[in-house]
Amino acid sequence: MEAASGKRILIVEDERDVVDLLTLNLRKAGGFVISTAADGAAGLHKARTEKPAFIILDLMLPKMPGLEVCKILKSDPATRHIPIMMLTAKAEEIDRIVGLEFGADDYVTKPFSPREVILRIQAILRRGDSTPEEERLSAGSIVIDPARHHVSVGGKRVNLTSIEFKLLRTLVQRRGRVQARDRLLYDVWGYE
Repeated sequence: MEAASGKRILIVEDERDVVDLLTLNLRKAGGFVISTAADGAAGLHKARTEKPAFIILDLMLPKMPGLEVCKILKSDPATRHIPIMMLTAKAEEIDRIVGLEFGADDYVTKPFSPREVILRIQAILRRGDSTPEEERLSAGSIVIDPARHHVSVGGKRVNLTSIEFKLLRTLVQRRGRVQARDRLLYDVWGYE
């Protein structure tokens, strides 16, 4: 299997044996850094603070259901780019449809093949790594990747709030042109 070069995977799962099985197999696959949360609220917090490269999310979780966690993460510009695989015992077609409609990138039912899960994760991460160069914006040493909501200056990642990101992206896209206050208020803050 291909190396993951230190990419963090967040496993949000309340069944300890499933967490252990996934952790063991992901570590064997090489290069993944594993983080875990046993309930939806803790998973949401870790996703926002750790910004993992990938999230494995159970649906039936204590404190906050997985669908709610997925919906919140996919509606937040700072986390919406993070791929989410729902890994759950809910196997009905309607469950899969709802999970995908809520923003999941993949849906796997229990019992599952650890090898298949790892291959699916690697395939999704490969697609995420291939942001076309023309989609990236740059100005001097600043590089903006709008698809992933990443900004780097001189090769070092910089964490920005959603508003800071929108403002920087807008200014870089319109570099060399005078920006009207009203236009910035509308484009960045949504004021009319």
